[in-house]
Amino acid sequence: MARQAFLDALAERTLVLDGAMGTEIQRLGPSAGDFPGGQDGFNDGLVQSRPGWIRQIHRSYLEAGADCVETDTFGSNRIKLDEYGMGGQTVGQNRAAAALAAAEAAAAPPPARYVIGAMGPTGHLPSSGDPDLGQVPLAEVRGAFALQAEGLASGGADALLIETSQDILEVKMAVLGAREGMGRAGRELPIIANVTLDRYGKMLLGTGVQAAYTTVRGMGIDAFGLNCSTGPAEMAPSVAWLDANSEHPLLVAPNAGMPENADGRAVYRMGPGEMASLVSEFLDRHSRVRIVGGCCGTRPAHIARLRAEVDARAGRG
Repeated sequence: MARQAFLDALAERTLVLDGAMGTEIQRLGPSAGDFPGGQDGFNDGLVQSRPGWIRQIHRSYLEAGADCVETDTFGSNRIKLDEYGMGGQTVGQNRAAAALAAAEAAAAPPPARYVIGAMGPTGHLPSSGDPDLGQVPLAEVRGAFALQAEGLASGGADALLIETSQDILEVKMAVLGAREGMGRAGRELPIIANVTLDRYGKMLLGTGVQAAYTTVRGMGIDAFGLNCSTGPAEMAPSVAWLDANSEHPLLVAPNAGMPENADGRAVYRMGPGEMASLVSEFLDRHSRVRIVGGCCGTRPAHIARLRAEVDARAGRG
């Protein structure tokens, strides 16, 4: 039922995705003691140590008008969790994160809201010949995502989003792993495969959007898209190509502009109005764009403005 409900909504109206999780966590001013084991920066671990914070962030995006909220699981595949000594808790970690988001989604007023299970990269590049990043068995990559998908599905996610992908071979392993994990959980969910491209339309290892989409289009995914790395303007040529050639609904979630270096940290300067205007232009030009949201640097204010743009185009604004 969750699969069909989400897909029905996707067919009926443009869905608004939430914005960045990390930005909101940093605004809460966490210290090392807030993270499990004092592991500063272990944002996904806050699901266990500060669940109220994560629920608050989900709630803020829902109040801003998001139809979909992503779980705090971007780095919760087993390979990434191993870095924090929590790889053995992968299923439980993801189940708990999905349950937090599901509770907030269920409490939000109509229309129905959806929980998107976030599945970020492992940090490896299995397509590369790098002696460190490339030397990971594909079965291990697939298994890491299978455990994550099992937890997300059993915790109440409505769809899975393989996001910020930089290696198309890893995307394939993630799709296969997701199916395996959902099978163990006994729930079939839609799969969205997202890649991240640089300003020239290439993934980290040089794969273009055309090759990326062609690689996974026949794997039974339910939507395809782009997120992170650039602002909306830099995504425009790739979105146009996908709209003309894709067989799937498209998700577009750019950063709040291109990152700028300020004293060694990335800063995103695009305000809510400018970003919402640029992203909503995709809706005017490209009928396959069905989910829009934000990535790095975007906050509830960005999503609220995007919500207003989407509603205006639907005749409700």
